[in-house]
Amino acid sequence: MLNGAVGYQLLEDGTPTSLGLIFFSSAVLFVGTGYIALDTGFSWTHYWDDTYPPPNRSYPLYSLYLLAPLVFLVIFFILETLLVIRILGEKRPMLYLAAAGLLFAIGQIFQFVISVHLCTSTDGKINGGLFETLFNLLAVIMIWIFWSSITEDDWPTPGSASETYP
Repeated sequence: MLNGAVGYQLLEDGTPTSLGLIFFSSAVLFVGTGYIALDTGFSWTHYWDDTYPPPNRSYPLYSLYLLAPLVFLVIFFILETLLVIRILGEKRPMLYLAAAGLLFAIGQIFQFVISVHLCTSTDGKINGGLFETLFNLLAVIMIWIFWSSITEDDWPTPGSASETYP
């Protein structure tokens, strides 16, 4: 989400402040989610033991592990859409951003909808995680292509180097 705000140049990209904000927010989410997941699984403090009886629902873990990242992604897409359409006045990068969103959505469909059917039909040998990972990777690649298309830097392409290496 903070990468979506970089384009507005509120903070200079790559400065210790901007990198510190990204590191700190990532660390807080990682530590919070990790603590709840580990304490729920191993019952170290018995604080989360009320999630064990059926239907085994841990709302704090769901919120930090699935809901918060989804909210951050939606905010990122909104920020980037406003940046590209209103500030840069371009439409072509939106195709890349839309493709990234579609690929991510397909990955989530594999994980939460198709996974059950794959797991059942293969006797637990394959689930949707494989395909979710593939589509998430493709979504990240599309985000890189999107970001590359809206920045002014020239990215090296194969065969474009002026120097040859021995």
